[in-house]
Amino acid sequence: MNQKRIKPEIIATEMIVKTRLFQVENVNLRFSNGVETQYERIKTREYGAVLVVPLLDRDTVLLIREYTVGTERYELALPKGKIESGEDMLVAANRELMEEVGYGAKHLTYLTSLTIAPGHISHYTHVIIAQDLYEQRLLGDEPEEIEVVPWPLEKLSALFAREDCTEARSIAALLMVKEKLNQGVT
Repeated sequence: MNQKRIKPEIIATEMIVKTRLFQVENVNLRFSNGVETQYERIKTREYGAVLVVPLLDRDTVLLIREYTVGTERYELALPKGKIESGEDMLVAANRELMEEVGYGAKHLTYLTSLTIAPGHISHYTHVIIAQDLYEQRLLGDEPEEIEVVPWPLEKLSALFAREDCTEARSIAALLMVKEKLNQGVT
């Protein structure tokens, strides 16, 4: 079945709940076959977020360990944060890197954009590779100091086997970067 799909028409949207981070909306849709239905979606800020893959060298990535209220534990993952209004994604990536890891990057490369649960959440995370790092700390909005953990890229399977490394965007980004490095691309 290789026919072009026609996007459903949005008939109406209604905000149900709004917080400082997102809003929940009812979305009424009409599909091209005439079926009408209602979905709920979490609408996030239009600017999205960045997830940074800081390469200390070709073989070592810098991870962070910070508290995640969603899982109520400390999680080992890549640094990430929101893009501010009017901020370029590469500038946001370098800022987050300086705030969370204590390094800046001379070379920042956009890799891809990821979604999580796109059937319900409008959020995009832009994956940025950071190379040629230099020490530079900016004050961030974190409530406690974040632990920085260097990790050898050759031991990603051991990282993914850990109970405190489950953040899917970080896992996907690390696998993509390792593949690029193995191909000699970055």
